[in-house]
Amino acid sequence: MEGKRFTEKEFETEEEFEKVIKNNYKTLFGSKTIYLDLKNKVESRTLGSAIPDGLLFDFRDEESPEFYLVEVELQKHDFYKHVFPQITKFFAFFTNPKSRNDLIEKIFSIVKSNSKLEAEFKELLGEKEIYKFLKDTIEDSQNILLILDENKPELQEVSETYTDTWGKMVKVEILKQYTLNEKTIFVMGPGFEEIELVEPIVEEEAEEEYVEKYTESYHLEDVEENIKAIYEKIKSAMIRLDPEIKVNPQKYYISLRKTKNFAYIGFRKKKMHIIITLPLELGSSLIKNHKLKPLSEGSQKFYGMSGFRVTLENEDNLDEIIKTLEEAYKRCQ
Repeated sequence: MEGKRFTEKEFETEEEFEKVIKNNYKTLFGSKTIYLDLKNKVESRTLGSAIPDGLLFDFRDEESPEFYLVEVELQKHDFYKHVFPQITKFFAFFTNPKSRNDLIEKIFSIVKSNSKLEAEFKELLGEKEIYKFLKDTIEDSQNILLILDENKPELQEVSETYTDTWGKMVKVEILKQYTLNEKTIFVMGPGFEEIELVEPIVEEEAEEEYVEKYTESYHLEDVEENIKAIYEKIKSAMIRLDPEIKVNPQKYYISLRKTKNFAYIGFRKKKMHIIITLPLELGSSLIKNHKLKPLSEGSQKFYGMSGFRVTLENEDNLDEIIKTLEEAYKRCQ
């Protein structure tokens, strides 16, 4: 910067690394997030004998907020002795209804006892009730955010081996800090707003195996039946439009493509998101009964075009979504 060189900071302890994240989470994850450090406030049995380094609520999408158990690790820690068992305990937590309810009750109690924290939740939630938000979000959005100071080669192996747990639930961020006197630069990859979009790099010889692992069934496994039915109707409509349209499952989404992708479909238990690669203005003229969320600048760079996201929870006004997908298909040819 201005001819001066910044030096990468080496974190000596995990606690030091955790503190950096806790103190700078609005910078790292965005202004519409809340990060809770509950290490000294939650009993280990509440989370299946493992306490995460933090809890992160992401409110950027008002209709579909995200929840993350956050684990902070240094690259020098042994993966299979330290990182692997910790993350595995979080999987057990998410599958245990009692553990989830205990955590919801604990978070709600902490929020209600802290007027500043409660005000922050209310500001981001608007008219929504805090307890209902916590319950709905933790039940529907089950993510683990693993933050490292350096990549660990074991991550790709376990992600491809344990596709239904590591592959689906664990998102990885590599965070670097650079300093010069009192100035600090953070570099985090991928950018947090793109964390649901970035696909792993697959070696050419492993591509066939990769395709076999990430199928439609993989994405639909835990999805409720009405959402599966919506997906099937959309897929059938697209194939009727052009039998050569390809349904292309990837790790984090299913894309629809002919010569190139024109839509990306992602699933939650009770809803599905569709990113449609059309200008927002055109989408707004075609879709009148669903709320559209424009892609961020970073997401537009990722897709290489403008676009927006629409969320479906039922079949109401599905025709306008299908017509918009048809328009996106025509424009990508």
